[in-house]
Amino acid sequence: MPPRKADGPEPGHAPYFVRPEGRGRGARSARRRAGAAPGAPEGNPVRRPPRLTGRGGVLVIAVLSFAGTMIAQWSGVPAVPGIAFTVACLATASAVRPADLLSLSVSPPLAFFVAVAAAESVLALGNEGFARVLLLGLASRLAEAAPWLFLGTALVLVIGVFRGLPGNLRDLGDELNGRG
Repeated sequence: MPPRKADGPEPGHAPYFVRPEGRGRGARSARRRAGAAPGAPEGNPVRRPPRLTGRGGVLVIAVLSFAGTMIAQWSGVPAVPGIAFTVACLATASAVRPADLLSLSVSPPLAFFVAVAAAESVLALGNEGFARVLLLGLASRLAEAAPWLFLGTALVLVIGVFRGLPGNLRDLGDELNGRG
């Protein structure tokens, strides 16, 4: 099978119409070669913010979801786990490396489930019917957070599309079909 023509953004890059530094593909690379950020005085090196790996992003989502679940139990505010999950999704989708967007985009619901299961296990310890308390707590917590789960996952996908997720999907398809 002949190799597929590259018709889109470079892998890990957003489409040209959402790039802030210009519409041409050469605008960014020319600035990068010059070693200066757009609008920065000459002679200053580019300082990029640190990036998370895909695993680090999933860990951030799980930790914040666990913390949100524990805070919700102690404060009595049922929306805290969902808000913590949504904030974690927004932060990680913005901070993860572009090459790891694919692994991050499929993980948030699973990370939330693991975090809530761990938190509910901790909260059910010492109760007479551990399994019953765990299952009821898990079911009610997941039902309360369902809209937040949809919102957080959708945010990860939308942000991922603008940060280069289609290029990652294209690369995966090429690798699976033996073209890459």
